[in-house]
Amino acid sequence: MVKTRGRGRGKVKDKWKEKRWITVISPAEFKSKPIAYIPITSDKNALRSKVETTMFDIYQKDPQQYSINLQFQITNVTASSASTILKGHEYSREYLRSLVRRGSSTLSFIHDYTTKDNYSLRIYFIAFAQGKLNTSKKHDIRLVAHNLFLEKTKSMTYSELSQDIVEEKLASEIFNSTKKIKYLRKVAIRKTKLTRLPDDFKPPPVEEPTVEEPTVEEPTVEEPTVEEPTVEEPTVEEPTVEVDSTESSS
Repeated sequence: MVKTRGRGRGKVKDKWKEKRWITVISPAEFKSKPIAYIPITSDKNALRSKVETTMFDIYQKDPQQYSINLQFQITNVTASSASTILKGHEYSREYLRSLVRRGSSTLSFIHDYTTKDNYSLRIYFIAFAQGKLNTSKKHDIRLVAHNLFLEKTKSMTYSELSQDIVEEKLASEIFNSTKKIKYLRKVAIRKTKLTRLPDDFKPPPVEEPTVEEPTVEEPTVEEPTVEEPTVEEPTVEEPTVEVDSTESSS
């Protein structure tokens, strides 16, 4: 009987050993903080990868910031770190549902804009009002918001604009500008999406994450007060000499 030799199996490569770990850092306008620690196989494959986090993870101020999700895209990679830009942000669905009230009405619109430095982004606007809004007032509120977005995008860079959007500064301006039309209970830019980079886009350099060193106060050491012992000098009594009266009379 002829025995056939089977093919020998080669060594199985451990793909995890071929990977290296890098720290993903948020852009300068978002504190240059480490937001993820991920494995990559090569710098080329890491580019355009996306990392998600929350606003609270960066600012760590208000627990309500957990409801704002931030998505960053890797643009540059070094040996151990990666720089990013903001790809977009979005409010959580649970938070938006919590804003809906019985008898309230909402209005929204979606529009594309281009910033001063030629970044294109899509803005999703939403507003909540108590009671019903007629068609005329909805149109007026949308027009106020749209004109403000046009004004800001023409005069601001993408990094400046994205920071003001995430920190709700633009929403606050719209809220104040629409008070004469209708009092709105909540105004929000519920979502943004970066749709196109400028033709002359240059990835930002990789910055080392900012680490705040804790202020350590040196303990104050009080030196013990040493009291010198008081030494009392012994009182020496002089001996009293008695004179014999018989001897003195003789």
